[in-house]
Amino acid sequence: MSLSGVYGASRRSLKVSTRPRYSQLKFSSSDEDDCMDDIPLMAGSGNIQDFHIDENDSLMKERKYRSYRTRSLGYFLSEGWINMCASCWSRIFSRCRRQKEYKPRNVYIGLATGPQEKYPRNVVKNQKYSIITFIPKVLFEQFKFFLNLYFLIMACAQFIPAIRIGYLYTYWGPLGFVIFVTMCREALDDWRRYRRDKEANSQIYKKLCRDGIVRIPSSDIRVGDLIIVEKDQRVPADLVFLRTTEKDGACFTRTDQLDGETDWKLRLAVQTTQRLPSNVDILDICAQVHAEKPQKQIHNFVGTFTRTDGTACEDPLGLENTLWADTVVASGTALGVVIYTGAETRSVMNTSQPSSKVGLLDLEINTLTKMLFFAVIILSIVMMILKGFGGPWYRYLFRFICLFSYIIPISLRVNLDMGKAVYSWMIQRDKAIPGTVVRSSTIPEELGRITYLLSDKTGTLTQNEMIFKRLHLGTVSFNAETMDEVMAHLRTAFSQPPSGQLIQATPTRTSGPVRRTVVTRVFEAVKAVALCHNVTPVYEENGDAASDTEADQQIRQTVTYQASSPDEVALVSWTESVKLTLVKRDLSTMQLRTPQDSIITYSILQIFPFTSETKRMGIIVREEQSGEIIFYLKGADVVMQNIVQYNDWLEEECGNMAREGLRTLVVAKKVLTEEQYQDFESRIHQARMSLQDRNSKVQAVIESLERDLDLLCLTGVEDKLQDNVRPTLELLRNAGIKVWMLTGDKLETATCIAKSSKLVSRIQTLHTFNNVTDRTEAHLELNALRRKNDAALIITGDSLQVCLKYYEHEFVELACQCPAVVVCRCSPTQKADIVKLLKTHTGKRTCAIGDGGNDVSMIQAADTGIGIVGKEGKQASLAADFSITQFSHIGHLLVVHGRNSYKRSAALSQFVIHRGLIISAMQVVFSSVFYFASLALFPGFLIVGYATVYTMYPVFSLVLDKDVSPQIAMTYPELYKELTKGRSLSFKTFFIWVLISIYQGGIIMYGALLLFEEEFLHVVSITFTSLILTELLMVALTIRTWHYLMIVAEVFSLAIYIASLVVLKDYFDAKFLQTWDFVWKVLVITSVSCIPLYVLKYLRKKFSPPVYSKLTP
Repeated sequence: MSLSGVYGASRRSLKVSTRPRYSQLKFSSSDEDDCMDDIPLMAGSGNIQDFHIDENDSLMKERKYRSYRTRSLGYFLSEGWINMCASCWSRIFSRCRRQKEYKPRNVYIGLATGPQEKYPRNVVKNQKYSIITFIPKVLFEQFKFFLNLYFLIMACAQFIPAIRIGYLYTYWGPLGFVIFVTMCREALDDWRRYRRDKEANSQIYKKLCRDGIVRIPSSDIRVGDLIIVEKDQRVPADLVFLRTTEKDGACFTRTDQLDGETDWKLRLAVQTTQRLPSNVDILDICAQVHAEKPQKQIHNFVGTFTRTDGTACEDPLGLENTLWADTVVASGTALGVVIYTGAETRSVMNTSQPSSKVGLLDLEINTLTKMLFFAVIILSIVMMILKGFGGPWYRYLFRFICLFSYIIPISLRVNLDMGKAVYSWMIQRDKAIPGTVVRSSTIPEELGRITYLLSDKTGTLTQNEMIFKRLHLGTVSFNAETMDEVMAHLRTAFSQPPSGQLIQATPTRTSGPVRRTVVTRVFEAVKAVALCHNVTPVYEENGDAASDTEADQQIRQTVTYQASSPDEVALVSWTESVKLTLVKRDLSTMQLRTPQDSIITYSILQIFPFTSETKRMGIIVREEQSGEIIFYLKGADVVMQNIVQYNDWLEEECGNMAREGLRTLVVAKKVLTEEQYQDFESRIHQARMSLQDRNSKVQAVIESLERDLDLLCLTGVEDKLQDNVRPTLELLRNAGIKVWMLTGDKLETATCIAKSSKLVSRIQTLHTFNNVTDRTEAHLELNALRRKNDAALIITGDSLQVCLKYYEHEFVELACQCPAVVVCRCSPTQKADIVKLLKTHTGKRTCAIGDGGNDVSMIQAADTGIGIVGKEGKQASLAADFSITQFSHIGHLLVVHGRNSYKRSAALSQFVIHRGLIISAMQVVFSSVFYFASLALFPGFLIVGYATVYTMYPVFSLVLDKDVSPQIAMTYPELYKELTKGRSLSFKTFFIWVLISIYQGGIIMYGALLLFEEEFLHVVSITFTSLILTELLMVALTIRTWHYLMIVAEVFSLAIYIASLVVLKDYFDAKFLQTWDFVWKVLVITSVSCIPLYVLKYLRKKFSPPVYSKLTP
């Protein structure tokens, strides 16, 4: 039985014991099979009409009352006491430390004054330890493991003379080495963190004050300071943006270190301060900033800027007026007033210390060490029973425990940690997956135990490169092959009016609706796409064109479009390709170049940015030439269908594009009169000045405008798949890994990507889980899902939340039976919750992969987190355990390196345990023969040498072993399924090694006693030499694929031992070593202990070969 099976059995079973499962119900006819569809999920009623449950009823216990683990005595002795101490300390600490309550604040500028508040220092502190807490914390982290705690007790016991069995260095030497290496590693890591913190805290910034510009370090910045941030400089604290050197009063910021998005964000200076002649004039005004209380939301901010001197005014402050800490100013120089510092900044409040991950193999080995500990206790008690309880028996009992303590080798953790470092080095040096970085070297074996892979979609399965593919006008559709027709229609539209004037965009209505021509409709649609966005063109510097006009410079320079969404960049790039080009944009104007190279100027009156709640973006512009005011709106079809005028084609075409894998946007417009706009402007300004429920009031005013809009077009943008996504997903499916796709995109697009990427194979069907809002609907949908066989599940995040509220147990059981699951409209928090759900209910190992800041919580919650360095930044990559450059590398990472790491660690750990067991078996025989005396068989120096210089190199060379080549592992991914069963390190393999150790220890000891002649020193020489040779031969027996370093290690270790026989004359009889008696006795004993095992290995390989023995790449 594998350890993974034991762990799985110890967790809470997925089957409800109080009622039969549906798979257990048997029917004899097809009619009865049909009746099965009506069986409710809840017990008690067999008829669906009788299904009446109160909303307050719960199917299961609340999560906090669930117990997934039996609190036994063994649990308390091993780790329960640690958890109890930690819980008590946490409660005491929380009671002693007063929880700080955050409050809104007023920050005074210039001549304004007010009460002084105390705020946290603006310091970055990522250190894990301090000078005082370093040693206690490191020791606690080390001795909370049973293995180290056990050896600490054994080592401390050697200070008692009555139970000392050897020199102190034989116990304290290995233990001290392990602790010393760990402390050095932790000290080095914390020193690096300290240097990074010191570098960030000592970065110099300019502060504007009465004495001029003063240079101060970041750590001296206080709330209310006026800080100047240069281009490409990190923002040191949360600021309200007051002024910029840019003429339009706006600047761009890079936020990839805050939210993981690489697109630049546009930030706007407060207009009142931007209009001042210079920065120094801010010191002469009387103003204050009212800021909301510190909170985590990086995409929201509510505040006001109030000037109370001669020119009194009040401006609303939103997200666009802020510069958050850890963002970088990308254009111009910014001046801001500090509103939050240190621990109250958005960046720090969103930083959580990820929990240290422990691999399943480490947990399994910890369980084995507990078993070995109980074996030591039982063996010592048996020896005492045989010896008799006369005299100071408790002293003898403890001496026996110390004698047999080598059963649990202290070198086990050292070897495993060194092996993990080697695996990490191999992964990073693998040319098949270039650019891979191992950020957590403690869990490489987890790559070989994955059962569920949870993946993001955009940027992970897809490239996050948007390409405009289709423009649909209702009766006519344009794709990539017919874009020249769009260009022709635009040229016609712009060439028709005399004197360069445009054709009338909106024909005057008479007695009935006017039917517009294709040219007019194309012109209006393309113009709407070119105007309704938040894109800004950025031109590269070109000093050679200084004498040219601005228009000529723009034509010759290379333009780069910056926006917060790659979809918008794709749309504006497409309008450029059809010769309607965005050439300039600032806060108040926008300019388009027509196919005839003339410039059209628009005034920007209002902008309503896209949010995840509204799912749409709007803009109000005024054409300078005609004075026409137009409201443009674009957004998702689910919200736009209720905003635009009635039509009979939008819903159908959205579905068609979604099935092709295209991301759709609906574009509409509405012409406003001057009176309508003035009324709207006054209402929106009043709503924006509100401090209570500002967002809801502003949205209500905007929605009053979003009525009866003219539908212009439907756009389709393709997000290209990553390279080799299809074969990689097929490889993972063949390896027995179930892939769940978690995305924030809409259902139709997620479904299409699932099909196009072959996440769902051709032979599998798709089951779309209908939207549910209550318990009854969830019950019916789960019944429908239960009737599907081998169907991939597609469900929205909202429906998932309802199912988990009432039927968490049943939903997870049914979802885990599906070959693939797609969760769309999924928030970052829901992604992490799904990962935790799978870990809790299945007990299987999970792996999460993503590329954006919204995937960080999912990556940190999974057993193994993999980040992709993509277009959304490096935040996911930096937070992950492993970083790769593209999704296709995950196949090689799991199937090859996961297999090798797990197999090698399993073999290495069991062999190190065998090395301790065999010498303990010899000690038992020795004590039994010599009247149960609690005396050590070998001197302490030989014991230390046996575990280090004599056998360390050959045993550690097992980290180079492999059972199959990388080519075979990739060609036959089905081999991976065996790894998830945990058969390489199980109770079965463990007990086999125990039997081998007992057999070899007994043969060596009894053989030496039978051949014993005169002196006891001869027994030590024969047994120790036979023991060393047996270990070297057993390493050779274990190896499956030889490496030249393995041969070097074997020869080198043998040479060291032969040299020590000559040098260590106090431990060996030099004359006896030169006789043939020594040689033939050692050869006989070694042969009897090893040859039978070689014969068994040959017979097993011949009659029961492993599955991979006959495979060829």
